[in-house]
Amino acid sequence: MNSIRRIACVMFGMLVSAWLSGADRKPNVVLIMVDDASWECFGSYGAVDYKTPHLDKLASVGLQFDHCYSTPICTTSRVKLMTGQYNFRNYTHFGYLNPKEKTFGHMMQDAGYKTAIAGKWQLNGLYHSAPNSLDKTRPLKAGFDESLLWQVTTGKSKNNGGGERYWNAPLEHNGETISSETNYGKYGPDLFTDFVCDFMERNQEDPFFVYYPMVLVHDVFVPTPDTIGDTPLENANIMPKEPHLRKKHFVAMVNYMDKLIGRIVGKIEDLGLGKDTIVLFTADNGTDTKITSNWNNLEFKGGKGGTTDRGTHVPFIAYWKGHTPKGAVTNDLIEFTDFYATLADAAGVGLGVDDPLDGISFLPQLNGKKGETREWQLNHYQPYWGPMPGQYIRTRDYKLYRDRRLIHVTQDLFEETDVSQSKNPAVVTVKEELQTLLNQIPPVVEGKGDVRTKQRPVYPGIENLLDEAD
Repeated sequence: MNSIRRIACVMFGMLVSAWLSGADRKPNVVLIMVDDASWECFGSYGAVDYKTPHLDKLASVGLQFDHCYSTPICTTSRVKLMTGQYNFRNYTHFGYLNPKEKTFGHMMQDAGYKTAIAGKWQLNGLYHSAPNSLDKTRPLKAGFDESLLWQVTTGKSKNNGGGERYWNAPLEHNGETISSETNYGKYGPDLFTDFVCDFMERNQEDPFFVYYPMVLVHDVFVPTPDTIGDTPLENANIMPKEPHLRKKHFVAMVNYMDKLIGRIVGKIEDLGLGKDTIVLFTADNGTDTKITSNWNNLEFKGGKGGTTDRGTHVPFIAYWKGHTPKGAVTNDLIEFTDFYATLADAAGVGLGVDDPLDGISFLPQLNGKKGETREWQLNHYQPYWGPMPGQYIRTRDYKLYRDRRLIHVTQDLFEETDVSQSKNPAVVTVKEELQTLLNQIPPVVEGKGDVRTKQRPVYPGIENLLDEAD
């Protein structure tokens, strides 16, 4: 079945490529991913505490997915998104993307795209001193022609030239260091957004791919340019201890993040590229646990790091002018492996033997068509970091954990009741089907793992689960 699926993918890519050859150009793609903000932070999803008019407008003219799922923390999500593979295949360390992995940057470059990345990197392997972790050109080698990034070869410590991502941020531009002193008085998210807008303007004659993993709205929770007032710049990155002040700053950061996205979408329109550009917006994981929000008049504590919906259910809004159905909302199940497959379809690329096949393209949905809809979603979560691991496979309605707990998620958001012993035939059937799939992959290793461990097992050769489901 795996070979059949590969042949089908290649044939579909050839058909898409033929269609694109008759069009003026391949579509640009701008993929934006906010850091640590789940669906309860956005107006179109029912947020009460935050003002996100630009994203709400994007949803009103584009397509909103109500069932998109990430992993619970940043690196596991980023590796999954960038490589289109489940974490059991290629994830080994927090803060690390193996430089041997093929990313969607490589794939888009090969398809003739100009590529850029801006925002948060944190993938060189600094935390476990990986080989060549101080290589400043790692993002360029990962498939990006240009980059402006935080935390490539330095962390937060000022002793080695590091620092926070917000005010006076130390950054690395195409492998060259820009110090905190050079950026004194500047706000990191503004610099990233300026870079993205400039890149699009300089490359407007060619198809381009921009990946913008934002630094907002991760802690520290501090003032934005709209709220800093007379706060001294030397104190601007200090997070207050009082919970109500942290929440105040977090609200301002969400609002400012939305403002920056409005700038990018506005730039696309100003360049006359609206009909030529696919805009995708999502988040890497749930909201920080220090934040409690009012969502649909329900008190909602952030669930980052955990495997409940509060940690893994993320917003996903897509807009392609003249293509996406206007103001539509879909219940189609989406996970982070699907983005690689979708970008390949958009670029007219037939996936080959060195490409992942864990994902399903949602490009048809962006064109108002049904497409091949996903019936289940897998979360293999072994962060080797602070949060404890977990593993589940789910449909839209039911979630089966490795320990055999079965949760009816759409009726039990906080996962308080195990329905695995239900005699309902429909429940019994879904449990058996999900268990069959879960049996095909290795369990997570219990415990947090030792950060000093250099080698960890991966299982790239496990059969494609989509074929198993067939």
